[in-house]
Amino acid sequence: MARVSSEQLGSEPIGKLLVSQAVPASIGILVMSLNILVDSIFVGNWIGSIAIAAINVVLPVSFFIGALGMAIGIGGSSIISRALGSNNHAKAVRVFGNQITLTLLVTIGMALLGLYFVDSLIPAFGGKGGIFAPAKIYYTIVLYGIPFLALCMMGNTVIRAEGKPKFAMIAMIIPSVGNLLMDYVFIYVFDWGMHGAAWATTIGYVLCFSYILYFFLSKNSELKLTPNCFNLSLPIVKEIGSLGFVTLARQATTSVVYLLMNNILFGLGGEPMVAVYAIIGRMLMFALFPVFGITQGFLPIAGYNFGAKKYERVRKVINTAILYASILATIVFLGLFTFPGEIAGLFLSSKEGMSQLELDTNVFVLENTPAAMRWVFAATPIIALQLIGAAYFQAIGKAVPALLLTLTRQGFFFIPLILILPNYLGELGVWISFPIADVLATIVTGLYLRKEVRTNLVATG
Repeated sequence: MARVSSEQLGSEPIGKLLVSQAVPASIGILVMSLNILVDSIFVGNWIGSIAIAAINVVLPVSFFIGALGMAIGIGGSSIISRALGSNNHAKAVRVFGNQITLTLLVTIGMALLGLYFVDSLIPAFGGKGGIFAPAKIYYTIVLYGIPFLALCMMGNTVIRAEGKPKFAMIAMIIPSVGNLLMDYVFIYVFDWGMHGAAWATTIGYVLCFSYILYFFLSKNSELKLTPNCFNLSLPIVKEIGSLGFVTLARQATTSVVYLLMNNILFGLGGEPMVAVYAIIGRMLMFALFPVFGITQGFLPIAGYNFGAKKYERVRKVINTAILYASILATIVFLGLFTFPGEIAGLFLSSKEGMSQLELDTNVFVLENTPAAMRWVFAATPIIALQLIGAAYFQAIGKAVPALLLTLTRQGFFFIPLILILPNYLGELGVWISFPIADVLATIVTGLYLRKEVRTNLVATG
């Protein structure tokens, strides 16, 4: 693989550069999302639809702890991109060392707490009735691998900050492929059930960590650490924390959304309704992979050029990223509106000897998922502006607007909507909350981004 320099972020044509950054990011996210999707199909067909609901209950807890690493990674990577753009290599290296120390301290501590409170956390997130037992099995095993996941999430963002998206792509592909192979061996061959699904996921995290460790120890990385880099610096920790808190707040809000959704839907329709949301949740992760890829490719370009005071390039990458992401989001929207029933059917088992609960759940899911999915994705064509707008402020180090815009959709609009509308409209109130929140958040983000570009991104020459 050819050596790539971070300096190219400030010199190559924006369209070509964005594609070169976004395509590997999109492929990596696609493979990771396919992993989640196919993993759910395997679990649904080889274990049962209740097992899918059980994993959906666990995800917000495990992903929140893992997202601590992503928060530290994105917060630090924003600093690293700007430091590299202004030729301050020493600061970039010091920030990276602090990221590693923070990730280890925070995520190991949180994982231990998560294991201690397992019996209260799972029911709180909707793991009730027949969902509790398989959820506890999956949760306990997966949490052992969460520190590795956090280090992977942190390291992956730093690789992108160096302008090396192909390596970041490989880092995302390796655990996904490993997880699916282990799924086949542990679930299908060894018949380990939920234990097999959990160990396959955990091994995938370890494989990812191994590759990222190799990258930073090899000649491919520009960030060569020394022992004193790991000593925490209060100014660096504060800057990482202020920017990383944006990502952490987004994931915390997502976890709260899962908690509320699982409990509200369980109250409306029991385990089958939670299974419907589990399938839709997988599609939310999977279907938007090209849009998320554009966003990931956008971050280092915007951060580097802002640090280099090349404001015209920053304006151009904002416009280009929104255009590309909007086109891709529209394609996703058309596909999901056309084939929602066929998508739902992929997740359901037809094996013999299923319990009555499993049979009833399958029928319910097939009948209710298509309409729900169409509502959830109804505003997909316009979400690019929302995602790129929030990402821009994080890329340039403006923590407060980044935080507010990140929380706009789920925190300020979606959560109040799902607490109010189901009281009047039942399950329909849950599903229509998604597009309403998307539209409102996009309007707010668009207005704020327009003001920022006109006042603070004035070309210098």
